[in-house]
Amino acid sequence: MYLTSVETDTKQLVSWMRGHEGAVSSISVHSSGRYAITTSLDMAQLWDLDTFQRKRKLNIRQAVGIQRVFFLPLSNTILSCFSDDSIFAWESDTLFCKYQLPVPDCGPQISYKAFAVTRDGKSLAAGGRSNLLHLWCLDSKQLIRVIQMPTQVRTVRQLEFLPDSFDGGASQTLGVLSQDGVMRFINIHTCKLLFHMGSHEDAISTVTVSPNGRHVVATMDNGSINVYRVQSLTQELNQPPPSKVAVVSGGGAVHLSHLKVQVRSEVVQRQAKRLGRRTHGKTLRPPAVCTAEDKENELPAGLNKKRLVALLKEFGEYPAKYRMFVWRSLLRLPENHAAYSSLTDKGLHSAYLTMHDKYPIKSHKLQRGLQRVLSALAHWAAIFGEVEYLPLVAFPFVKLFQNNPMLCFEVVASVIVNWGQHWFEYFPNPPLNILSMAENVLAHHDKELLQHLVDCGITSQLYVWPLLETLFSEVLTRDEWLKLFDNIFSNHPSFLLMACVAYITCCREPLLRCSQKQDFEYFFHHRNNLDLGAMIKEAYRLTGGTPADIHPRNMLSDMTPLTEGQYPVFNHYPEFIVEYQSREREKIRLQELEYLRERQEVSALRTDFVRRQAEEEAYFAQQELLQKAEEQRRNILAQEEEKLTEQRSKLTAMKRELKVKELQLLDATKRRFLKHQQDLRASQVQRLDQEISRKMDLRERETAAAVQDLEVRQMELEAQRRRLEQEETEMRTRRADEEDRSYTELLQCAETNMQVSGTLHMSAPQSGCTLSDFTRSTQTSDQ
Repeated sequence: MYLTSVETDTKQLVSWMRGHEGAVSSISVHSSGRYAITTSLDMAQLWDLDTFQRKRKLNIRQAVGIQRVFFLPLSNTILSCFSDDSIFAWESDTLFCKYQLPVPDCGPQISYKAFAVTRDGKSLAAGGRSNLLHLWCLDSKQLIRVIQMPTQVRTVRQLEFLPDSFDGGASQTLGVLSQDGVMRFINIHTCKLLFHMGSHEDAISTVTVSPNGRHVVATMDNGSINVYRVQSLTQELNQPPPSKVAVVSGGGAVHLSHLKVQVRSEVVQRQAKRLGRRTHGKTLRPPAVCTAEDKENELPAGLNKKRLVALLKEFGEYPAKYRMFVWRSLLRLPENHAAYSSLTDKGLHSAYLTMHDKYPIKSHKLQRGLQRVLSALAHWAAIFGEVEYLPLVAFPFVKLFQNNPMLCFEVVASVIVNWGQHWFEYFPNPPLNILSMAENVLAHHDKELLQHLVDCGITSQLYVWPLLETLFSEVLTRDEWLKLFDNIFSNHPSFLLMACVAYITCCREPLLRCSQKQDFEYFFHHRNNLDLGAMIKEAYRLTGGTPADIHPRNMLSDMTPLTEGQYPVFNHYPEFIVEYQSREREKIRLQELEYLRERQEVSALRTDFVRRQAEEEAYFAQQELLQKAEEQRRNILAQEEEKLTEQRSKLTAMKRELKVKELQLLDATKRRFLKHQQDLRASQVQRLDQEISRKMDLRERETAAAVQDLEVRQMELEAQRRRLEQEETEMRTRRADEEDRSYTELLQCAETNMQVSGTLHMSAPQSGCTLSDFTRSTQTSDQ
């Protein structure tokens, strides 16, 4: 989601301001016109309208939505209202939270949807999904009243305070637009129904109140726009039906249950009666008895000129963030929107259509704003279309009020009417009478410097008029210029001339060193080293120390503000000269237009003649080129035929050569194929030989391994044999030993037997066993 800024005169797109993801629900512009706040459901953003850049962004939790964020009038306070009925006040420069309004802990929740602030920024009305209205005092940060609307009201859609010229900004009439399409106007102090607009059949969608509170514009549900005159709405003919409004009112009590009272409905029949009742109930009221001097010092919005001047003398300047507001009050600008619109509707003045050629400005916005203001001045008074130095006078104010062209126009007009008195009596020459006043003051306070200027042939048209026609914008910086005009707007119009003389006297040392005219011209058209504070003090000294017979105050009128409704008639100039110049300018303009028309026609004829001549020359040249091209193409064709014949012969030769190469290639391919087959067979044989060799090697290795195994086996068998032989030897040895033992035993037995053999032999002759037989059996067993 993005916002677009469009130039109202040219309808051109100036800038896109991107950043919102959701729909923008409200836009609030600061009273200076420099800043704006845009609000959507999930965020609020602060924009600088000079650069169209975002300065700050306010993000919130998703659970809490933003209802509205807006500037409070006549202050640098931003009020943010959230869906949970919490209201915070922030400082617009630092975004420091100044305070929070306490959420009422008793009674039903209203769910704020609609808000309205009085013009003095001291009271806030809030309403929502209920027939109750909360009225807050922003000075004490307390809920001072709860107003209960009639039972027909269930939801408040919009709240608007009705301003009045006699209430000092403390509006007392509040308009309440409800869900039934009826807007009811009540007095917030007496809580009485005054009048109403709309009906169920002709319901109102949205409402806008004029700045002076005299008219109300309503957009209806059927698409029409109705404009109501407030004075006629208060007549007896427009009485609302009888109804009652309940009000909760008390001296700062927090609990709502202690504050309910009932009041009756009443209709105001005449404007005077309504004004009387409002005057009786207003909070800011001038004292009943005041002197003429107090009335003179009273400024709009409750400011006092004496206090402002005292503040200015104390600090040397007004606060930067309140300067534009103070200037508007000091000049008492009427803010005639309709009159200014009638001037701008006439469009750009013919005298400033080509202003950028003489006064080029890099910023297109400033250039358009300067053209718009100068055109409005020229439409206001004819002389301002002829004054050459008027852009120099208006440009500083255009740069300051570039976002509010109407205020810029009124400031410039006020400066011309009051501080430019008698400037145009000698038009088109400089105002010799004004310059003589400044010269007389200089002659009284610094005769030496004046004599030096006279000796150098320098007149007041060279050392005073450059300062006046540029309003010091060429010789001072921006901050110095603002400080100076803080003092100029706070004093009599003669203070401007005193400032010129003070500038000259403060620069007397470098001026006394100058002797050439071009040095003086350069000095009064460029910035110089100057103590502005000393210059302003000198201007005040000159104002108080100049004799009355030569003081410009006696020859210049007091500051007179512009009239309200319509701007005053400005005719303090020689009308016949302006009219003559205007007629001559118009005559010259018409002659220029005629000359330009004829020149355009001649240029068109010449262009047509040149075009035709060029066409003829181009035709003949084209014909020649075609003929040459035809001959060239014929030569090319013959050459191409010769080349084609040569190419054909070459192609035939190439074909024969290619055929031979093809045969050679086939033969080579065949030989290469045969060789490849041979190589393949040889490689196969080689692989077979390698395989045989490998297998033979494998067999030899296996045989060697078997032989080694056999040798190892033989060695094992040999070792086994030796072991067996050793065992057998040992066995034989043991057996022999055993045989010996056995033999010995046998011998012993034999001897024993022999001893008994005789006995046995005699007793047992049948035994056939003898010793020899035993011996043989023993030998046999040994074998």
